[in-house]
Amino acid sequence: MRHLLIVLGDQLDPASAGFDVFDPAVDALWMAEVREESTHVSSSRVRTALFLAAMRHFRDAQRALGRTVHYRELGGHKAPSLAVALAEDLARLQPESIRVVQPGDHRVLQSLHEICGNRLEVVEDTHFLCPLPAFAVWAQGRKELRLEYFYRWMRRRTGRLMDGDEPAGGTWNFDTENRAAFGRQGPGLLPAPAAFPPDAITREVIALVERDLPAGNHPGA
Repeated sequence: MRHLLIVLGDQLDPASAGFDVFDPAVDALWMAEVREESTHVSSSRVRTALFLAAMRHFRDAQRALGRTVHYRELGGHKAPSLAVALAEDLARLQPESIRVVQPGDHRVLQSLHEICGNRLEVVEDTHFLCPLPAFAVWAQGRKELRLEYFYRWMRRRTGRLMDGDEPAGGTWNFDTENRAAFGRQGPGLLPAPAAFPPDAITREVIALVERDLPAGNHPGA
């Protein structure tokens, strides 16, 4: 195996930068459902089930394209964390290198560096307008990292929502208006939220969440 591409649960994009040099003849994907990622921060049962179901649907879609996906389902292994699960599979798969799109969680990135060492290649996440090195340049030497200042800098840098050197519409934000109350009549009629009947994979995950994940960390139904 040449590259083992780690796909995290919040990176389920088939056009991700991680696939830029992906060759199904010599590369493979690695994904894992692990208890630590489902309990590290409390989240509702609905969100957790949606997250895991989306991962499994992505796995099946990638396999349908003829790509090899090494996948660990929650309940089908005993590794307590992403790092332990990956270490076990690296010993078995022995890829030449491991690639991952820049994780959104620094804790996850640190654990991957510890397990993979110099074989890990971190790919820039092109879903963001501002890569981390550019943000580091902006943040250097500042006494405070206030979102409003960064937001204005990004608009000037990209030209988005700008009329020349001035903000489009003549103001940088509408925060004051957004904080206004609806009044006694409320917001009026709201459309019903979109709903989709769960398929077999989603029903399987709902049962898994109900059975295996502690209610204290996962409120709701």
